[in-house]
Parts: sequence; C-alpha cells; structure tokens
Amino acid sequence: MFPRPLTPLAAPNGAEPLGRALRRAPLGRARAGLGGPPLLLPSMLMFAVIVASSGLLLMIERGILAEMKPLPLHPPNREDAVGRETVPRPGRLSLDAGDSDLQVRQDVRNRTLRAVCGQPGMPRDPWDLPVGQRRTLLRHILVSDRYRFLYCYVPKVACSNWKRVLKVLAGVLDNVDVRLKMDHRSDLVFLADLRPDEIRYRLQHYFKFLFVRDPLERLLSAYRNKFGEIPEYQQRYGVEIVRRYRAGAGPSPAGDDVTFPEFLRYLADEDPERMNEHWMPVYHLCQPCAVRYDFVGSYERLEADANQVLEWVRAPPHVRFPARQAWYRPASPESLHYHLCSAPRALLQDVLPKYILDFSLFAYPLPNVTREACHQ
Repeated sequence: MFPRPLTPLAAPNGAEPLGRALRRAPLGRARAGLGGPPLLLPSMLMFAVIVASSGLLLMIERGILAEMKPLPLHPPNREDAVGRETVPRPGRLSLDAGDSDLQVRQDVRNRTLRAVCGQPGMPRDPWDLPVGQRRTLLRHILVSDRYRFLYCYVPKVACSNWKRVLKVLAGVLDNVDVRLKMDHRSDLVFLADLRPDEIRYRLQHYFKFLFVRDPLERLLSAYRNKFGEIPEYQQRYGVEIVRRYRAGAGPSPAGDDVTFPEFLRYLADEDPERMNEHWMPVYHLCQPCAVRYDFVGSYERLEADANQVLEWVRAPPHVRFPARQAWYRPASPESLHYHLCSAPRALLQDVLPKYILDFSLFAYPLPNVTREACHQ
C-alpha cells in the first residue's frame, strides 16, 4: 500500500537529520514570548516537504503513478477472524470515472508518507517516540480483535460514527442507528490498555487505518462546535482565550463569544504536542511515521471510503457506516474562506507551520488568502 519512493531524499551536506531536527526544535511561540517573531518549523522539514512535493508532481506528470499495479483486495485463503495471521492489503479504491483525482491524492499521500518518513531520524516505531508522544498515540488507536484492525481516531473527522461502528462490531450496540449519547470510552479497547508485547503484535499483524480532513476545515469545525455549543469548552478554554487576547475583557468573561481570530491566536501560542485533541495536528495524534497505516481515508468521501474499509476487514454485510444526520451542517468551503479572509494574514502565518505536516503528508493545498482571492 505504501511503495518506497523512487528516489531517496538526501539532506544537504552538514544538515541535521529531519527527525532529529523536528523533535528538537520548538513548534511555535512560547506563552511568555507573545511579542517575539514566530518560530517556523526546521528548515530540514521544509526541505523534505518541498522536495517530496516536487517529486510527486513530476511523477504525476510522467504518468508513473498511473502505472502502479493494484494490490489484491484480500490475501488468498483468509480464514475466520479468529486465528488470522495476515493483514488485508487494500487494492485501489472503487472510483467513478470522474474521481481519478481522488486516486491521485491517495497515491500522493502514500508516496509522500514514505518519502518524508524514510528520512534519517524519523520514528519508525512507537517506541522511537518520546513518552508523551507515544502516550498520545496509543490513547488514540482503537482495537478490534474480532476483525483484526486498528483505527486511529481523529476528532472532528467522524470519529464518533467510527466508535459507533466499533461498538456494533463488538456486539455492544445492535446497529449504528441506535439513538444514544456516545460514550467515547466505555466498551472500547485502546492500544494504551494493552501490554507492550500485545501492542507490538497488533501493530505488526492488524490492518491499520485513519481518516483525515483539510486541516483548516477541521479547525473551523472544532471552533464552531466547541465554542458555539459546548459549555464545558467555553469555560475551560473560552474564558482563558478571551482574558488573554481581548482588550478590556474584564475579570470574568463568559467565554461563549470567542472569535475565530482569537482562537487562531491561542493556537499560535500553543505547543502542538500539548494541544487539546480536537485541534491537535493529525501528525501528533496518529504519528504516521511511527505507525505504517495501510489506508488513509478522506473526510471528503467519507461514506465511500469508510464502507470500503468495512469491506476490507470483512465486516458483516449489515454493518454500514452511518449516514450524516439531516440536521448536520459541516463547515463549507465558503464558510472557511470567509473566516480565513477575516483573519489577519500574519496570524495565519503563525498558525499554518504547526499544521504543515498535515497539509503536506495528506495532500491538502494551503489556503489562498491573497487580497485578490479574498475579494472575489
């Protein structure tokens, strides 16, 4: 699923290995240094991302990606879920004729992951990670022993529906349409619950996947949901954000009227590794270099990709991914464009580097917030 890059990415003479530089350098400004200049990601990281992206564009232009042969949808002679020793290796997605760009995006993701993660010093295993990063990762990977898969959940990328599916597969819920408030912990098994030898076995033998979303669209979704609807978040985060970033806020703000630029200022001053999971970068949540995922699905074609995964893991035919509720209104491209154009561009320059790996590894374009684009 993840072929090796056609050409290795070598660091410039005397440059520090990418992984070491990424772990050593701070990502963003410290709380105490709000007035200082923004600290960007290490230059080696930018070098790797630029070279990887350039190489991928060249491969697309020359038709190399189109020549990749699909892998079989399932390994031969698969037995019942109990006692299986092989991991299902997905072939190409079932796409309509007009969806070839989605297949290209999937191929770009696979190759960029292999190119960047193959750099010296990048983690190859969860035990290569610092303790805090490994703890975050293992707490976000859900386990299905019956169907032998691992799912790294990313908040604001349909993770509640995936948890519902896991509970149905485990026999805890009768179907995915049961109406009840989702308990995000009970009746679920996380890798963090297991012993190291059990974790290593499942990482080696189980099918592993995650779902991703445009990084800024995910941030807007988290902002609208948590600060517009959830009193606990308004009290825990909103009050502090207003106190810190709004002139004349007073000693006891309600925290229920945080603006999007104020939220961005808060993100600019946060360490990505210590962020709340709803806005922590996917790279830090799921560590796609330390875990070799077999499939990266897209929020943009959520239902199709999710049902494809259920087919690959041989879920029962009656188990399907839940359809979106009629009342649900996801963050639209138009709404995102409005919010980004309303924010100071210098502020976006502080925030974007913290999510640059999510943009580059998962093939999402950076936003166009030029004056011309914002006045269209």
